[in-house]
Amino acid sequence: MSPPILPIGTQAVTRADLAATPERPAVPAGTVGVIVRSPSDGTHAYRVRFPDGFEASYLRDELVLLGTWLAQGLTASAVLADHDLTRHIIYRCVMGSRAFGLDDDASDTDRRGCYLPPAELHWSLYGVPEQIEDNGNEEVYWELQKFVSLALKANPNILECLWSPLVEHCAPIAAELLALRGRFLSRLVYQTYNGYVASQFRKLEADQRNHGQVKPKHAMHLIRLLLSGIGVLETGELTVRVETHRDRLLAIKHGTVPWAEVDSWRLELHRHFEAASTRSPLPEHPDYRAINDFLIRARRAAVTT
Repeated sequence: MSPPILPIGTQAVTRADLAATPERPAVPAGTVGVIVRSPSDGTHAYRVRFPDGFEASYLRDELVLLGTWLAQGLTASAVLADHDLTRHIIYRCVMGSRAFGLDDDASDTDRRGCYLPPAELHWSLYGVPEQIEDNGNEEVYWELQKFVSLALKANPNILECLWSPLVEHCAPIAAELLALRGRFLSRLVYQTYNGYVASQFRKLEADQRNHGQVKPKHAMHLIRLLLSGIGVLETGELTVRVETHRDRLLAIKHGTVPWAEVDSWRLELHRHFEAASTRSPLPEHPDYRAINDFLIRARRAAVTT
């Protein structure tokens, strides 16, 4: 896919040397100019004007945005090139169908968790990425502050990560985090879970109207999320592994339940969810102070002496 066309007026830096000729001077790589004519597509050249008024033509891969040029070496990619951030993973668990108890022989093994970078790296000019991924192995790890911030907002993926029954690695500082996981739970679960499921079901309904079918596995996970959210609000605990409703959920996943029945169950669960939110023993908001204190302790633990 070709990159977007750069508009006229964009400041750019040349990446290729332009040799001198009898008609024009040499233009070395690294010269700053302004685009004065843009092509209609990515295969044709740009016209660039330099401070002395001279103009020359360059292809897109021979130009780099001035802002990008100035930021070279100050990006997370520079960090990843020199540091193996996976060495600083403090928590790793299995998520997805295997954690839910809804897996089969074809199910992937999804791993999630968080990492705590060394303080020197976190404080440096480079900073650290909010998450690191290994798409080939279905792994995602969030930087600790991003991880706890998402959990405080009742992000379903992060909360379920904290309650996964399949923990593969838990450093001592992560054990402290798990001991505090109940402090993340609040009635915000209702807004976050309910809002997400409602928006996703609208998309499924559009698929049903336009194409006469939906993705049954997606529908199953949305129903599962509603059941999980109701359980959180009613009990103050998050249960990841599906037990009571396992057979019915698997029937949806395998496409043997009519869409009307799936949608009817979803509407029933929405009503149940709303009722649970009004009588939930959970507080209105999570315990921000306790989580902030933990994050500060973790940051101090990341300082090397």
